[in-house]
Amino acid sequence: MGVELPVLRVTIYVTRDDNICLFLIGSVWAVNGICSSIMSERILITGGAGFLGNALAAGICGRYEVVILDSLKRNVSGYNDLPGHAGVELVRGDVLDGGCVARALRGCHRVVHMASVAGVSAVRAQPVRTMRTALMGTANVLEACREKGDVRRVVILSSSEVYGRHARRAGEEDAVMPVGPMDVRWCYAVSKLAAEYLGFSYYRQFGLPVTSVRPFNVYGPAQVGEGGVHTFVERALLQKPLVLHNGGRQVRAWCYLDDMTAGLVKVLTEDAAVGRVFNLGNPDCAITVRELAERVVRLSGSSSSLEEKLHPGLDVDVRTPDISRAQELLGFAPRVGLEEGLRRTLEWYREHGCLQEAADG
Repeated sequence: MGVELPVLRVTIYVTRDDNICLFLIGSVWAVNGICSSIMSERILITGGAGFLGNALAAGICGRYEVVILDSLKRNVSGYNDLPGHAGVELVRGDVLDGGCVARALRGCHRVVHMASVAGVSAVRAQPVRTMRTALMGTANVLEACREKGDVRRVVILSSSEVYGRHARRAGEEDAVMPVGPMDVRWCYAVSKLAAEYLGFSYYRQFGLPVTSVRPFNVYGPAQVGEGGVHTFVERALLQKPLVLHNGGRQVRAWCYLDDMTAGLVKVLTEDAAVGRVFNLGNPDCAITVRELAERVVRLSGSSSSLEEKLHPGLDVDVRTPDISRAQELLGFAPRVGLEEGLRRTLEWYREHGCLQEAADG
């Protein structure tokens, strides 16, 4: 995958008893590839068997040792043979189990905390578990990192949902959570925002090197659960109608998976990320949901029709990011345009087939 990874340039001195000493003399970036290194760190990814976590793990496992902690309720790791990789350890467990988190963290120096209940339907069906996972799960991860004492980075995956219903070019310092009437769908956003505050409280009180990421509408191969592109692609390939809620007037900015994982690597490794929150997404790929559906149908050559239905609850009208902070401090630069990303996604699903219930009905 297109992930930028730091490669260490070293001078190697070998002693008579074959002990090897490494001396760093510079650094470069390797683009669009996985670069192995003699000096390796161990990274824990909670929720690492899911869509985004699996892609990140696959992208860095040649550079780092990776521990995946996941309940395996949504497991896509088999699509890239990740469990069989020599540098990957899979731990089945739940972030709600503090002891399990502490055991998975052994030997790790960086953490990407992704574990959560995801998808509007899942959140509506399990609001208590949604909030417990975000709040208590994050607390368990942060406390285990604090007690370990030598963790160099904790990346908390938040959500663009924290910006509420109207987020046009939303910046990190803009007002968050103007959600209006009490509705169960906002359990996810509220708990994600609280998890951010908890993380930065650990940063300010204990000096734990925490950063937070708010991803905007990620799509690509091997997505499970809900997701506009994923659902449209699967239904188009099965020649089923593509359903538009409220006329498909909602605006989303779509970020291809490779660009998102590249951004996460930068947040994970760049010193400038510590103590800050970052939007990651692709504002150049903003489009209405109706236009997205039409484009998927055209690119797939499908005979699918578009059907309009009322949304079953509150929805987000506009969600597009301002990514200037990530561009300036991290060098984040999404490269994959929407048409190219959709073509890659369609090609993957044609090869692997539809994964689950998103195409049903």
